[in-house]
Amino acid sequence: MKYAKIIGTGSSVPETVLSNSDLEKMVETSDEWITSRTGIKERRIADDSTAASDIAYEAAEKALRAAGLSAQQLDVIIVGTVTPDFVFPSTACIIQSRLGAKNAYAFDLMAGCSGFLYSLHVAEGIIKSGGVKKILVIGVDLLSKVTNFEDRSTCILFGDGAGAVILSASDKPGILSSILSSDGNNWGLLYVPAGGSRTPIGEEVLKNKEQYIKMQGNDVFKVAVKSMESATVEAIAKADVSAEDIDLFVPHQANYRIVEAVRRRLDFPQEKVFMNLDKYGNTSAASVPLALDEAIHKGRVREGNIVLFAAFGTGFTWGASVVKL
Repeated sequence: MKYAKIIGTGSSVPETVLSNSDLEKMVETSDEWITSRTGIKERRIADDSTAASDIAYEAAEKALRAAGLSAQQLDVIIVGTVTPDFVFPSTACIIQSRLGAKNAYAFDLMAGCSGFLYSLHVAEGIIKSGGVKKILVIGVDLLSKVTNFEDRSTCILFGDGAGAVILSASDKPGILSSILSSDGNNWGLLYVPAGGSRTPIGEEVLKNKEQYIKMQGNDVFKVAVKSMESATVEAIAKADVSAEDIDLFVPHQANYRIVEAVRRRLDFPQEKVFMNLDKYGNTSAASVPLALDEAIHKGRVREGNIVLFAAFGTGFTWGASVVKL
């Protein structure tokens, strides 16, 4: 049986740190208020000249080095993002050019904060279909570019980052299961009103700040907890493992209270949950692969361990995967 196995990871974040103390000077909020409600202490913010492809390229380079591959060995490049460099071409094609991955085909996938898990599942299917051996999967978002830093309900949550993995065809178990779901009926609870074909950017849009994220936080919270819990339970069962077999749970780093609620419902011990949202905030599609890369470098997981991923994002989209490293 052919599996899709992660053989290398990499990540990248901008240098600029925006702390809760910095936000106190920008909006009516406090470090204590932000920390108690989200668990976030700081986040990384890209400068005006940095685009999604810039930090995605850095993460990709690190993943290739970790896998011991050259870019020419890649067959496919998939980028999960909702903040591409341009409306078109795809950010994946820009990264392909910068890497010199001339033998790969490349495309973007949009599923919000679930973008990495959706991309991972698509990549697994491509490998299992045959003929493809090496795929670069990237989750990247610069949500600071679509965040209104006068809106304290959203500006405290989001940061910028990129995470990448190399998937390889293997005879050894890799991705054991994936569960993906969506509910388009709730799209209006978390979205950016303008910038697409529905409402192009114009003078009125800029005046009303409709180019920025709009979110009904309490409603999103309730759906996120329920959805991530159900997806993780299904993914564990589909992988034919038990919760006790999971060595590390790497959830979407959206909010400490969401992660903690899911952890309690699944009865996972805290030491089996990896979180770095205190340093990076919600980096959307980058969240899971960025956390995975850090967990590996910190020695929290190693080859042979079983890892559980879970994410929830705009759309709504959500999912979970069980992966053997």
